[in-house]
Amino acid sequence: MTQSKIYPQHIDLEPVMRVQGTVRLPGSKSISNRTLLLAALSEGTTTIHDLLASDDTSVMLDALKKLGIRWEQIDDRTHVVHGAGGLLPVGQADLFMGNAGTAIRPLTAALAVIGGDYTLHGVERMHERPIGDLVDALNAVGANIEYTGNPGYPPLHIRAGKVQPDRIAVRGNVSSQFLTALLMSAPLMAVSHPVTIEVVGELISKPYIEITLNLMRRFGVTVGQDGWASFTVQPGQKYQSPGSIHVEGDASSASYFLAAGAIAGGPVRVEGVGKDSIQGDVRFADALAAMGATITKGDNWIEAKSNGVLKAIDADFNHIPDAAMTIAVAALYADGTSLLRNIASWRVKETDRLAAMATELRKVGATVEEGPDYLRVTPPDTLSPATIDTYDDHRMAMCFSLASLDGAARRGNAMRINDPKCVAKTFPDYFETFSGIAQDDLS
Repeated sequence: MTQSKIYPQHIDLEPVMRVQGTVRLPGSKSISNRTLLLAALSEGTTTIHDLLASDDTSVMLDALKKLGIRWEQIDDRTHVVHGAGGLLPVGQADLFMGNAGTAIRPLTAALAVIGGDYTLHGVERMHERPIGDLVDALNAVGANIEYTGNPGYPPLHIRAGKVQPDRIAVRGNVSSQFLTALLMSAPLMAVSHPVTIEVVGELISKPYIEITLNLMRRFGVTVGQDGWASFTVQPGQKYQSPGSIHVEGDASSASYFLAAGAIAGGPVRVEGVGKDSIQGDVRFADALAAMGATITKGDNWIEAKSNGVLKAIDADFNHIPDAAMTIAVAALYADGTSLLRNIASWRVKETDRLAAMATELRKVGATVEEGPDYLRVTPPDTLSPATIDTYDDHRMAMCFSLASLDGAARRGNAMRINDPKCVAKTFPDYFETFSGIAQDDLS
């Protein structure tokens, strides 16, 4: 399903004087993979419009096919998934999950609850991304999940267990995807009695849980909440296809274009998300507004325009960790030192993003202090040309394209982005789209 595309070893971006234009966003990765799994677990057939075409969704689609879920791609924007009513037609499968956290974590929970004999593995980095909190929570209530490599990490071997808990506890401070996985599988556990999921400690990335709860409602399951401390699913609820569902544009991907508009003139408008989006990352626009950009929002669009030199920001970004990476690069164009706080989750993403971001920001001349859960960025007087390493992390590649922009505070410079193919994870045509808003040549 991922667009077949040949990428060079690197892309050279020349300085861009000004940006302006409109960008139609690709579908949200978070919504796409949640929707695919919910459609597979539902009774009935679901037509999904605007599903993201990327490596991560291809991984989920391939896994569902191996599990016996029938689906068809009707055209570039439409997929049809035939739900299996909470069952999986194939009871034994070997599943390659790439580096897709939004695929492996919910699937692990669903497979453990439904039962069968399944192995799940991925690329090398996936085997360094923690899954222990989820596995521990499931095994504690009767699941049978074994680590076949390093304890606490994929690869996994899942065998049939007996998961019918009254309560299940999971830590919330490493990844909200663990709670998402348990929530999505909770109706499969709540056959004859309620199931309550308790969050141990702080819950990070709460907006992503809001996405999960919203989509579960769309598929006919409501979840009771005691704040962010516990979630209860009543018995007798089954996923029912809504018939048709549209995937919002990706709000995390919107951040690069909104930041470009805030840095280098604008206006730049993104279409596919708007003021009523279910994605928490639309709050990125509020962070840009706090930095002095002019932000306007409609029902299905958000627009950003420069209002002079950006202001330095000191903020807690726990709620939008992915989009916060873009703020770290926007800070290069600010009038002083910016502090991004409460971003420890960066360390367990596609790469250790705190270390990677600090390293690459220093290449362009910034003074950077990297803490255990924070990043302090002081911009240089002039950005230096640099060769940016991307660590097989799509967001590193997209973020540092912004360092080629000329802002009110300082001029961007030539940037070489190594291994640009990593953008295929969520946005295969990113560099062409970025070139499309440039008001001068971008090679």
